[in-house]
Amino acid sequence: MRYELLIDGQLNPGGGSIEVIDPASGQVFEHCARALPEHLELAVAAALRAFTRWSREPLAARQILLTAIAEVIENNVQPLANLLTREQGKPLADSVWEVNGAAYIFRYYAGLDIPVQVLEDSEQRRVEQHQMPLGVVGAILPWNFPLFMAAAKIAPTLLAGNTLVLKPAPSTPLATLYLGALIKDLVPPGVLNLIADCNDLGPLLTAHPDVRKIGFTGSTQTGLKVMSAVVPTLKRLTLELGGNDAGIVLEDCDPKVVAAQLFKAAFTNNGQICVALKRLYVPASLYDALCDELAAIANRSVVGPGLEQGSELGPIQNKAQFERVLSLIESARRDGTIIAGGQSLGLPGYFVRPTIVRDIDDGTALVDQEQFGPVLPVIRYQDLDQAIASANNTPFGLGASVWSKNIDQAYAVAERLDAGTVWINNHGDVGPDIPFGGSKMSGVGAEYAWEGIAELTQLKIINIAKA
Repeated sequence: MRYELLIDGQLNPGGGSIEVIDPASGQVFEHCARALPEHLELAVAAALRAFTRWSREPLAARQILLTAIAEVIENNVQPLANLLTREQGKPLADSVWEVNGAAYIFRYYAGLDIPVQVLEDSEQRRVEQHQMPLGVVGAILPWNFPLFMAAAKIAPTLLAGNTLVLKPAPSTPLATLYLGALIKDLVPPGVLNLIADCNDLGPLLTAHPDVRKIGFTGSTQTGLKVMSAVVPTLKRLTLELGGNDAGIVLEDCDPKVVAAQLFKAAFTNNGQICVALKRLYVPASLYDALCDELAAIANRSVVGPGLEQGSELGPIQNKAQFERVLSLIESARRDGTIIAGGQSLGLPGYFVRPTIVRDIDDGTALVDQEQFGPVLPVIRYQDLDQAIASANNTPFGLGASVWSKNIDQAYAVAERLDAGTVWINNHGDVGPDIPFGGSKMSGVGAEYAWEGIAELTQLKIINIAKA
């Protein structure tokens, strides 16, 4: 299989190749085509040409295309999932879930309407609100959920009548490029263009004068650069950035019941989720019991290659992140007490045991920074008001959660948390039917649902005088 770029409806070998590393071995297992600046120019030009025709296609035609893409994904779940596990590292069952989730996203948007809203229809005038296509959209993806995030960018962009140039993360380009090869004959030329790079074309895409909107998912540090790059051309911008999500456990919780839910919230996908639970605040009365329960779950978790049967947690996706997580664990060894994990497996690849750290406080590296890995600090609190203040005392504001048997009490706490999404007795429940966006330095704008569609369209008012 050759993994090539998709430009103007044709597969393109690019100008060189990118080495793709299997994080379970730390070794190169595949190559894909590399886009150079000239390929980016070709992709943008193709998208610009295609926009005139695609933006005039009836909504029904766009919906039919999204449904057809969903069917292709559903007919290729196993090869896509195998490829996803090899390049991303997650267990195969998680990859199957991600592939099916991508198909669901296409089906969800295929069922959406973009109606004309009548704001007034009186004897004097009729006022209509239209959501018009923007033009060429550029999208830049992260490496934690490559196919899910590709679907989340492609489906609403095409439904809204825009054309797209999409760039996957350099360490996880394969499943996205493979999807491009599968659907290239379904999508009109130029409507969807896929380019892979060595992390060097982002500035050219974000600054390109023919691109009208940028959708970026990734780190806050890179998001700041993206935001700066779009200023000269006043591009629309959606940023879904980092988080340091806090969870607050209230005193009526049963540690034996809530521990498994909390562990899942923190360690799904090895903690490599922007809205993973990354800090846990526990009342003193429950602290020892809950720490023990979490440590027990961590100690019995099976860590291994994603394609190996029985693996519950795979490797960290790349070497740089692996080394950063190990560095944070070393800092936690000084700042707190490690009661589970705390080391790599000593095998080829980027494996780290799920790590629980207790007796640690705000102001330490592990608590204050986004770890984006399989490490959870558990912080003791005496006063609920102080726990809420600590949860809010961060430049991030992506998500947060409250855990309690008393929904009214949990709701009162949720109202005081400064985050784009606050869950009660859950953490990380997101989907294309629920708007998603962060506060503070966790993002700009919203994705998913109608709010996400609005971000991809130009508001146009038609005001008709009757008298």
